[in-house]
Amino acid sequence: MAKFRIPEQLNIADWFLCARLREGLADKTAVITSDAEYTYADVDVLSNRFANHLAARGIRAGERVIIALPDGIDFVGAFFGVIKHGAVVVMVNPYLEREHFDYFVEYTGASGVIYNHVISPALGHAATQAAHSIQCLTNMTDVHSAASGYLPANSHRDDPAVWLFSGGTTGKPKAVVQTHRSFVNTTQHYAHGAMGYTSSDITMSIPKLFFGYATGSNLLFPFSVGATTVLFEDRPTPEVLFEQIKRHQPTLLINVPTMINRMVAHPEASQQDFSSIRATTSAGEALPVELHTRWNTVFGGELFDGLGTAEMWHIFVSNQPGDVRPGTLGRVIPGFEISVRDDDGSPLPDGEVGTMWVRGDSLGLGYWQNQDKSREAFYGPWYRSQDLICRDTDGYITYCGRSGDMFKVAGRWVASKEIENCLLQHNDVKEAAVVGMTDPSSGLTKPHAFVIVHTPQTGLPEALKQHVLESLEAYKTPRHITVMDSFPRTHLGKVDRGKLRAL
Repeated sequence: MAKFRIPEQLNIADWFLCARLREGLADKTAVITSDAEYTYADVDVLSNRFANHLAARGIRAGERVIIALPDGIDFVGAFFGVIKHGAVVVMVNPYLEREHFDYFVEYTGASGVIYNHVISPALGHAATQAAHSIQCLTNMTDVHSAASGYLPANSHRDDPAVWLFSGGTTGKPKAVVQTHRSFVNTTQHYAHGAMGYTSSDITMSIPKLFFGYATGSNLLFPFSVGATTVLFEDRPTPEVLFEQIKRHQPTLLINVPTMINRMVAHPEASQQDFSSIRATTSAGEALPVELHTRWNTVFGGELFDGLGTAEMWHIFVSNQPGDVRPGTLGRVIPGFEISVRDDDGSPLPDGEVGTMWVRGDSLGLGYWQNQDKSREAFYGPWYRSQDLICRDTDGYITYCGRSGDMFKVAGRWVASKEIENCLLQHNDVKEAAVVGMTDPSSGLTKPHAFVIVHTPQTGLPEALKQHVLESLEAYKTPRHITVMDSFPRTHLGKVDRGKLRAL
């Protein structure tokens, strides 16, 4: 694996932000919001004010600070301010319901909470009602008026820097403790090496900054090269995105399959000008080959599907410029190593489906307060995931689902992803999710599909069953198909399959 030197003393606020000022980029536009443009110097000053405010509140280095803010300049300033102070960032979706906030506040044991009381009133209540002491930083005017000078803490590369949460699709989210080293390592290998971020790039993201995929692709990666990020608070819809793209002309679009599907299906999709976009990335969930093909047909340009995990922070296998194979995740990013293994941990030959093991210098320290799960997942230099993959003889990796998404029907394994992809080929289906559920009449496990459709119509579930039957083996045909207005989702916006099974 390719190696480069990561300094022993490392603070990522210094590496991603302060270094740009030393390079003479103080006046370069760093952040564009709906209200204003901010230079790297502006971000530095704001981060200093947040850091000073934390110090004034008595928050110490190494303690956790929750950031629950919408995308905007305050999120950026708070993120770097917490890191400068030597504290640990815990990013939380600011739009969660109170019960979810209660969990995050109690689980993290945070010493500080930075939130917008207008956007996140539920968090304010959770913070003030928590059994342990929580210091709420709610007055943004006060933050902006604090003193400005602040030197980054002299952190070690292996000190905790950010907590990243697992998707929590089948249970409560677990926090992965990630170090300063991880963020620099992936930036060098993926952002600089594979994706070729440059100072002339303008990035824009559909997922919000609290999601690790966006934290990297739409904040840290552009900041590492002196590029510009576009941030907007609005809930992403095709209409909002089309307007933002027209207005800001991004060169890199950070996307997810759910929105890719909505964008290509929009009646005005063919009228959009995406010529400024040199690359679009997709991650967070599997990208069906059908969606990849439709994107290329409607919008053109290169679309790069990839896979990353909280345990490894960000993407480590991806399609790359000039090397795209739709329907696959592409190949391993240099600097990382992937092994396909059976249930006993023995390597499998190319062409066979197995569990993904991955190693590289972005490996997290483990799960917070969960040693049992940490022992299962972190094995020496390796992370043993629950993802099932297959690698061909050319090194291209195909995602086959999560081990929990695989289930047996009539003694044969079924992958939810295969049935979902088939359903998405039907013109009436917008989104699909398939789980294995016990059939009450027989007690046997059968596929159960949940779909969101363009226009509800009588007889559609039976038509969809027939569509699957004509395309796949009979045992893969869903026993039941439920039409829904929306899917239950996790704090990261992924389909909550545990709740689907409980319906």
